[in-house]
Amino acid sequence: MTLTVPVDTGLARYDIRIGAGLLRDPASWEGMPPSRHAVIVTNVTIAPLWAQTLAQMLTSLHRQVSVLELPDGEAHKDWPALNSIFDHLLQSGCDRQTVLYALGGGVVGDMTGFAAGCYMRGIPFVQVPTTLLAQVDSSVGGKTAINHRLGKNMIGLFNQPIRVVCDLDTLRTLPQRELVAGLAEVIKYGPIADPVFFDWIERELDALLARDVQALAHAVQRSCEIKAQVVGQDEREGGVRAILNFGHTFGHAIETALGYGQWLHGEAVGCGMLMATDLSMQLGLVGPQHLERMRDVLVRCGLPTRAPDLGVAAYLSLMGRDKKAQAGEIRFVVLDGWGRAAVRPAPDECVSEVIQRAVTR
Repeated sequence: MTLTVPVDTGLARYDIRIGAGLLRDPASWEGMPPSRHAVIVTNVTIAPLWAQTLAQMLTSLHRQVSVLELPDGEAHKDWPALNSIFDHLLQSGCDRQTVLYALGGGVVGDMTGFAAGCYMRGIPFVQVPTTLLAQVDSSVGGKTAINHRLGKNMIGLFNQPIRVVCDLDTLRTLPQRELVAGLAEVIKYGPIADPVFFDWIERELDALLARDVQALAHAVQRSCEIKAQVVGQDEREGGVRAILNFGHTFGHAIETALGYGQWLHGEAVGCGMLMATDLSMQLGLVGPQHLERMRDVLVRCGLPTRAPDLGVAAYLSLMGRDKKAQAGEIRFVVLDGWGRAAVRPAPDECVSEVIQRAVTR
């Protein structure tokens, strides 16, 4: 069974398709724009597993289908890898009708979307996420970027895909550590938008960790529904969309300081969510029971709950470069009650206490 979640930003409309076996289902690719050339952008890990399957399905839609394999990992979400996409497009004679297919996790999806938005001032692209994190978060909503050594996702643009195809079969080949990292982004949606969904996650966590298809399908569907609703209100993150960055201000600081790839994105976000919940409690917005629920679910997942000791000054400096910062003031996504979120500043001394607790707990 295929589940469909529509996304409507006002300027862009597309469907997220969720189900098992979608790569091999011709219906997944119906309605793709006609073009002479399609390029599957993937990485060296995913290509041997799924690139041939996708290429075979696309040969009936496009006269030429080529595959570009990028290096794997967050450390390669950079200018050289992005330029290799442009090199391939130009050397292959790709025109404005060429369709890009991003087959992989968040790194592949972000760079493919960025390249599609820039090449000849814009060509269509399709997200085919193969990690849980990408299926529930990065493939939806049109945020694309590369990293800079001074900050994560600081160079990029908004560019919506024309479709997202989430084949749950691809999660079977996902390493357990990556599955767990993806669950951090699933967990995020409960405290910021849907307490009932968080209740469900607590009940079904063992099934999710065991890759039960029905549990995964519901987790992906509900996560995408929440994100689609938020993105539909605020495509370019001028307001409410910022709540989707719950845990990311702390998490991005961890990733940047340690070097991209030492902690997976979801691991850093998971730890960051615990810190953000603690901050919310210090501000009097949620109670200690909410902090304990967050800690408990992260521990059950196997996500880190102790932050690396970078020093308070380093955390504050790195978070000062966060995209939500205004006039040098760090703004945090906090829980404004359980199931609601808001973006607001916090006193440095309060943030410092949260950091100190996080590195010693």
